[in-house]
Amino acid sequence: MATRTAPPFRADHVGSLLRPPALLAARERHAAGELDDAGLRAAEDAAVADVVALQESVGLRSATDGEFRRTSWHMDFIYALGGVSKTSGRVEVAMRNASGQNNFTSAGMAVDGRVHLAEPVFGSAFAYLASQVTRATPKLTVPSPSMVYARGGRAVISADVYSDIEEFWSDLSGAYADQLRAVYDLGCRYLQLDDTALAYLNDPAHREQLAAKGDDPDTQHLRYIRQINAAIADRPSDMAVTTHMCRGNYRSSWAAEGGYDHIAEALFGGLDVDGFFCEFDDERSGTFAPLRFVPEGKQVVLGLVTTKTGALEDRDVLRRRIDEAAAYVPLEQLCLSPQCGFSSTVEGNELTVDDQKRKLELIVSVAEDVWGR
Repeated sequence: MATRTAPPFRADHVGSLLRPPALLAARERHAAGELDDAGLRAAEDAAVADVVALQESVGLRSATDGEFRRTSWHMDFIYALGGVSKTSGRVEVAMRNASGQNNFTSAGMAVDGRVHLAEPVFGSAFAYLASQVTRATPKLTVPSPSMVYARGGRAVISADVYSDIEEFWSDLSGAYADQLRAVYDLGCRYLQLDDTALAYLNDPAHREQLAAKGDDPDTQHLRYIRQINAAIADRPSDMAVTTHMCRGNYRSSWAAEGGYDHIAEALFGGLDVDGFFCEFDDERSGTFAPLRFVPEGKQVVLGLVTTKTGALEDRDVLRRRIDEAAAYVPLEQLCLSPQCGFSSTVEGNELTVDDQKRKLELIVSVAEDVWGR
């Protein structure tokens, strides 16, 4: 079976990578006022150059900057949108792992102006990434439009600015459409929209929480799908857009459980992306059965390799699980990746850089076994 020449690739990855110690030290010195902005940028540039070389060396066809310039996979982007402000309040997400609670907390947010794109978000970061690749396709990862609403809901959107919530959604999708055009002009041909809001809706506990806030948990995914489609409707034909849907990833913890069943039919049949990165690394991810709704022409990137621990998966088990997924969607529409990023926030998951490399190498090797070079 032939390899893929367009994103998503047979062996791919979600985006974030473990920050190297030198970069973490530079961030600490910068926060303490001991290193200026230029010094931090130089440390980031060096770390990105190294991690791009790592991705190419293991045989990946896509490369990100590891999200090395961010504190969080999504909040840095959200705060950079025009009309969104950081507040003194707190955003807290209940996370857990085998050891217990491990909650994610960040500064609060408020939509206190009309949402717009003030400037291309992560534009300079992408330009530097693109300058460093030699073989791989540079991929930009950003949070989906869903996340701007999901992190605060209607309560953080000013009623004075948006008395009609439809105007907020229209402005939000418009800002994202402007973002796509802007990064396309910078050379981006592979964009990934990261989304936990859709995956959380598969968990009954999260649907109850949504209902308590006044939203309809039975239809909220339809809203998210509609707004993502509006944001990407006019993308150029040579720009691949994928989405990654996970149940939370913070210091080897997660926030939600359950298969994709609740949203699967509307999501796979209606979201106008080129590929779906889906978590399938353990029992909390559910079965492959929801993939039966994936139409012809769409790729599914199976997140079978966990980033939550350093234990290396058995390649025969991975091949068997790919075969199981192929019972629901043709093998030629499947790809392989980690279940999530290795470091969705600056702290990273509980595994080593060597563990990370071995997992990426395994993904490339298994993909070659299954689909060929």
